[in-house]
Amino acid sequence: MSISLNHIIVPAKDKKASAEFLARILGLEPEPQYGPFIPVKTDNGVTLDFMDSDDFRWHHCAFLVPAEEFDAIFARIKESGARYYAHPDGSGLGEINTNDGGKGVYFSDPSGHAMEILTVPYGGWD
Repeated sequence: MSISLNHIIVPAKDKKASAEFLARILGLEPEPQYGPFIPVKTDNGVTLDFMDSDDFRWHHCAFLVPAEEFDAIFARIKESGARYYAHPDGSGLGEINTNDGGKGVYFSDPSGHAMEILTVPYGGWD
């Protein structure tokens, strides 16, 4: 049996705003609302199900993106006005990182979640 991640529920102050924000940054489209969720599906089939919530802690979601798409995605992050930074502790404000020979950057979504794009997985390619 092969095990894979299917979906994750992402609490949001405004599920529509958060889902549309992430989808726009990643060059995706949010899916139609399903029950209390607005899903954003990644190319590997994992769905982030945004749900309104007043009581939550921030999440971290990292997206492995093709190197040739990094600059366009990063441009959309900058255009959005989102806070972006090089390191998981929030340091390196306004910078990207070059961990493992790739490019990466963290950015805040409208609810305060720490999203990340990176071109090389941590530890490099096996």
